[in-house]
Amino acid sequence: MRNFMDEKFLLKNETAVKLYHDYAKEMPIIDYHCHLSPKEIYENKTFKNITEIWLYGDHYKWRLMRSNGVDEEFITGSASDYDKFMAWAKTVPMTIGNPVFNWTHLELQRFFGVYDLLNENSAPEIWEKVNALLNSDGFGARDFIKKSNVKVVCTTDDPTDSLEYHLKLKEESDFDVKVLPSFRPDKGLEINRDGFVQWVRKLEDVSEIKIESYDDFLTALESRVRFFHFVGGRVSDHAIDKMMYGESTKEEAAKFFNEALQGGKVSAEGEKKYKTFTLKFLGQLYSELGWGMQFHINALRNNNSRMFDVLGPDTGFDSMNDEEIAKPLASLLNQLEKENKLPKTIIYSLNPNDNHVIATMIGNFQGGGIPGKIQFGTAWWFNDNKDGMIEQMKALSNVGLFSRFIGMLTDSRSFLSYTRHEYFRRLVCSVIGEWVENGEVPNDVEFLGKIVQGISFDNAKEYFGFEL
Repeated sequence: MRNFMDEKFLLKNETAVKLYHDYAKEMPIIDYHCHLSPKEIYENKTFKNITEIWLYGDHYKWRLMRSNGVDEEFITGSASDYDKFMAWAKTVPMTIGNPVFNWTHLELQRFFGVYDLLNENSAPEIWEKVNALLNSDGFGARDFIKKSNVKVVCTTDDPTDSLEYHLKLKEESDFDVKVLPSFRPDKGLEINRDGFVQWVRKLEDVSEIKIESYDDFLTALESRVRFFHFVGGRVSDHAIDKMMYGESTKEEAAKFFNEALQGGKVSAEGEKKYKTFTLKFLGQLYSELGWGMQFHINALRNNNSRMFDVLGPDTGFDSMNDEEIAKPLASLLNQLEKENKLPKTIIYSLNPNDNHVIATMIGNFQGGGIPGKIQFGTAWWFNDNKDGMIEQMKALSNVGLFSRFIGMLTDSRSFLSYTRHEYFRRLVCSVIGEWVENGEVPNDVEFLGKIVQGISFDNAKEYFGFEL
């Protein structure tokens, strides 16, 4: 029997242990998709207590607390930070089997030197110890990033954002981590969503381009893409909850754009045509600039309408969707490829039933002399657990090149979430170590170590072209 979360945590055999400790453990991190605040990074935000850094905005934990019968007052309500922490501490022992149980203790261990199990009995002492550290030097937002050996942080930014804090961070001489924007134009694609017209007017203001037509709209979008590129952005991100494709001319897309701009709702077919043409336009632009394009597909959001009315989006009421993605995804990628304007693309689905669809899909569009040009993105959201990560790796390795995988990201709003990279790397080493132990690959640790380092860091560095 192994000790709880010791040095061999998740490492099934001695090959895995060697690969992790000799090759993966000390590799830097490129976090190419997250939801950290550039303002908080610039200001080196400090946290008054562990509840603020741990529970504010963390819908992973909120869902588990609700499932444990915790009243909403102690989750998102008016209870004190101490009482919310105690409610979480009582929940933690019940989360065994969930990755959050391990992440919780990894974060306590790696950042605060706390190796006690968190529960109702240990919580008061842990509260005091961690809060004392948080209120001392070296525990601000930037410090957590640097302690985690992060080299690049790609935040998630609306096209209308000023990127004020990214620009300020570029001028910082005492912070050598690149904090770069990612272009997230969802509000400009969701033509039937409330607030579309207001968003277009905001785009008009920030771009200083009068938007009276679809051509004006595309020009304004392009101006913002190029501004993001100037600031250092090299990646876009699209939340495509339902993958759709509809053959469309610019004139057809313009017709539906104009309908929406007048405050009308567009037909389902019109929405398909508008989104398809707009995505193709953006994809061609990303290709020109050498960007990576990310598609996050098949999330079913805001399912509890009563709680949505109270708390709004991103509060723990989302789940997997089961829309078909193969044909529309293939059609969109193919149209860009036909014109030789398909950018580097990373595809994620929240539904693991799509694993082999994506793993086989990416093989259709590789090329251009770019290793792993089209990527099967790492296990995402509800899948970033042990089984989900391993199943994603197996699907990719069975039909593609696991060795060219660009690896893990945090997709998080928490400055403590970089321990997820450790969790992921341990699983990578465990998978490869098992192949070695089974005699499926040679016991060439130096060669395999380079592959591990590639998946941990080097592949992403090469893929995005970050200058470090």
